[in-house]
Amino acid sequence: MALEGITKTQRSAFIAAWLGWGFDGLDGTLYLLVAVPFVKKLLGAMATQSDVGIKAAIIQGVFLFGWAIGGTVFGRIGDRLGRSRTLTLTIITYAIFTGMSFFAQEWWHLLIFRFLAALGIGGEWAAGSALVSETLPKKYSHFASATLQNGYNLGMIVAALTVGALGDWDYRYVFLIGVIPAFATIWIRKAVPEPAEWSGEREKKEMPKISDLFRGEVLRTTVFTVCLSSICLASVWGLLYFAPQLVRSLPEVKAMPKGQIDVLVRSVTVVYCLWNIAGCYFAAVLARFLGYRKAFSILLACSLTTYIVGFRDVHSLSTTAHWLNTAFFFSSGIFALFPLYVPPLFPTLLRTTGAGFSYNIGRLIAGVATITLGVVTASAASPTQVISPSHAIWLAGFLYIPGVVLALFIPVPPPHD
Repeated sequence: MALEGITKTQRSAFIAAWLGWGFDGLDGTLYLLVAVPFVKKLLGAMATQSDVGIKAAIIQGVFLFGWAIGGTVFGRIGDRLGRSRTLTLTIITYAIFTGMSFFAQEWWHLLIFRFLAALGIGGEWAAGSALVSETLPKKYSHFASATLQNGYNLGMIVAALTVGALGDWDYRYVFLIGVIPAFATIWIRKAVPEPAEWSGEREKKEMPKISDLFRGEVLRTTVFTVCLSSICLASVWGLLYFAPQLVRSLPEVKAMPKGQIDVLVRSVTVVYCLWNIAGCYFAAVLARFLGYRKAFSILLACSLTTYIVGFRDVHSLSTTAHWLNTAFFFSSGIFALFPLYVPPLFPTLLRTTGAGFSYNIGRLIAGVATITLGVVTASAASPTQVISPSHAIWLAGFLYIPGVVLALFIPVPPPHD
């Protein structure tokens, strides 16, 4: 991506948002990698595997609820207070409460801390995407959007490396690394001013009401973005949550020593994150040359095929890894489009409110789906589970069917400069 015409302020705004995405990925993934063993430790030696699975799924579901609520609440704050200020608040929020997970002594302590951390993670997306949308030249939007999303992927990789580096420590220590993002806010407050577009509108116009999201032309935008993001989020979080469990559940993996299993899960995670990075730029190329409607449709159709074909049956470790890499390439690659697709669809003073609500509200559905599938997989009565982690991902894939059709009619952002 050429960088001609980008000022120091624009560069700083982008770096600040990119750091926010990276820290999101770090703090959001730490739990996924240690969910089952850490929850088991909190529940005690007498806890059954079923009880551990259910509690771990509930924690993740509530985390997604918090993400949705945070996106809406901080989205409104972003329109009132400003993008840069809100970005700072959200990073501080999730950094503090991710670190607080270290002090959890009961499983419900961890649930509360994860919920509070998620408020900040959800809010960061809306503030960061609006900040970049209003500062960076539009001609860079497709690849800038992919690069933002890849900040999240790099955060996931750092999470995996962190868990690996602390492999001999108590699982709770991994959450302390989540405090580091708070220090970045010192630089953000000094280096990143509020966008001129937002400042001008805020001084001259009256703040619209939240209810304006459901009126006039904005209503169509709200409905379409809510539906599209809900489908994508619910399906991909099924993949994110169950992928580590799928690897752990394979017969050849179960026979390995515990330490070797942990190393394997981290290695698989790093590899599919790398595939995700490639998928993000592939999505950017599609959107750049074919437009958002065709790009979303193609990616959703490929995701549908991958989920339905790849996870209907349980495979060997090598085959499973192949399907996970392919699934992350397409289904997670979709999220490279959202950061700079959604915000321009909304009026300036409804931008972070609209983006935060319409994008993150899908996490409520994702949370319900995670809890439901988690309870079903953990509660299977026989050793040969009726619903395995692989089948849970397979079922999530059917959400892509209406998504392919919906993508053909989504609103299109204003043309580039």
